[in-house]
Amino acid sequence: MVVIVIIGIMTAMMIPEMKGTFQDALLRSTSRELINVFDLAYSRAVSLNQLRRVRLDEKTGHYLVEKRVLENGQENFVPADDVAGGKGELDSRIAIEFRSPAENVSDVSAPTENASANEESSADEVAISFYPDGTADAGDILLRDRDGFRLALHINPITARVHVVEMERE
Repeated sequence: MVVIVIIGIMTAMMIPEMKGTFQDALLRSTSRELINVFDLAYSRAVSLNQLRRVRLDEKTGHYLVEKRVLENGQENFVPADDVAGGKGELDSRIAIEFRSPAENVSDVSAPTENASANEESSADEVAISFYPDGTADAGDILLRDRDGFRLALHINPITARVHVVEMERE
């Protein structure tokens, strides 16, 4: 009887702690996936001495690593087929929002005027470039799950490294 009471007390203490753990794990998994894609684009840009960019669709969660090619004197971007994991889709339960460096990452309610790091992308797409010299376009990507858990991925423009910032739950 004592063992059953102890198990009951332990269970009652653990259940509130586990609330939202799945959503939080999903959010962290999505952030790791994006970080891996950014690291891949960075390493390919530096090792091949060729500009790479990650195109991210904020609405659908699709991402694609692209490389720059020069055709007939024009600069175009084509999918980088030389990398495994260079395209995919993030979990649809995670909302994605890009913030330019001028915008405040902690203010989630502010509208995004510049939704793209590259003018040739559509309004729902963000293109973050990684340069051969080891730099990248600056920006923050805000990830939010359905339970209000939030993470911000800050891209350092000088080192092209991604720093994860935990934000308060909404």
